[in-house]
Amino acid sequence: MKNILVSDIMSRDFVAISPATNLMECAKKMVQKKTRSLLIAENNRLIGFLSQRDILWALTKKPNQDLTKIKAIEISPKKIAVIKPDSTISEAIEKMKRLKFEKLPVVQGNKLVGVLRTRDILNFQPDIYPEMNELEKIKGESEKLEKIKKTEKTRDGICEECGHEGILFKVNGMLVCESCRDSI
Repeated sequence: MKNILVSDIMSRDFVAISPATNLMECAKKMVQKKTRSLLIAENNRLIGFLSQRDILWALTKKPNQDLTKIKAIEISPKKIAVIKPDSTISEAIEKMKRLKFEKLPVVQGNKLVGVLRTRDILNFQPDIYPEMNELEKIKGESEKLEKIKKTEKTRDGICEECGHEGILFKVNGMLVCESCRDSI
């Protein structure tokens, strides 16, 4: 990890907006692009950073204002943490941990060249955080439990999936036995 540079794994595909973009458009873009933050740039120069939290702050602190009247740059934090493309991944990880950020804009001189996300690091080196695998397993088991909870135990009968007789459960509109329910 000491020899790997930010430029080696950073994403060059990032979502940027102009400083004059209103908060309603920012929120729409976040939903459309499935991102929790936007970079504010002008002429490839990073001038701000806007997160979902910033928009929520604006909603609570300025409840009577129309989001179409508030510009992104007006609520963007004044100081922005960045990283250089020739920094090592180890330096980036330390900075992300220290600042508790999930992404860092990558800036070369005054030019915005990319963004480094924890996802980029994990995709490149998944074993860096072994607990991430545990979280994925827990999430998968939770999803299975939720699916089972959503099924209803109904009555004895013949399974529509395998044809065996027994206690049936309603799953996806079908009456199935316990073994078929677990395999669905």
